[in-house]
Amino acid sequence: MAPSHRASDSAQTTTMSTAERAAEQDPTIGRLVADASRDISSLVHDEIDLLKAEVKISAKAGGIGAGLFGAAALLGLLAIIMFSVALAYLVHLTGLNLAFCFLIVFAAYLGAAALLGFIGYRKFKQVRPPERAIEQAKESKQIFSRDEGVSGN
Repeated sequence: MAPSHRASDSAQTTTMSTAERAAEQDPTIGRLVADASRDISSLVHDEIDLLKAEVKISAKAGGIGAGLFGAAALLGLLAIIMFSVALAYLVHLTGLNLAFCFLIVFAAYLGAAALLGFIGYRKFKQVRPPERAIEQAKESKQIFSRDEGVSGN
C-alpha cells in the first residue's frame, strides 16, 4: 500500500507543481498593462525612427531637386540673354546702328512685360471671395446655434 500511496502523492505533487507553474505563468492585469505600455512605447519609437529616416531621404531629394531647378533657372536666364543678343544682331542686319538694335529688343521685352502685367492685373480683379462657401458656413452656424439652444432647454 505504501508504494501506491507514494505514487498518488507524487502525482498530486506533479499536478500541484504544474498548477502552480500555470498560475505563475498566467499574467496579471498589471503585467499585461505594463507589457502593452512597453510594446506601444516601442512601436511609437520605431515609428518615429522610420519617420526620421523617410524625412531625411525626402529632404535630401528635395534639396537636390531645388538645386537642380535653380541651375535650370540660371541656364534659362542665360539663354534668354543670349537670345536677346542674337535678336539684336539679327535686327542689326537691316542696317540699323547696333545700339538702336539693342534698344529695339529692350523695348520689345518691356512691351511684352507690360502686356503680361496688364493681363495679370485684370485676372486678379476677377478674383472673388468664395461666396457660396461663406453662405453655407453661415447657414451651418445658424443651424448649430439653434440646436444648442434647443438642447440647452
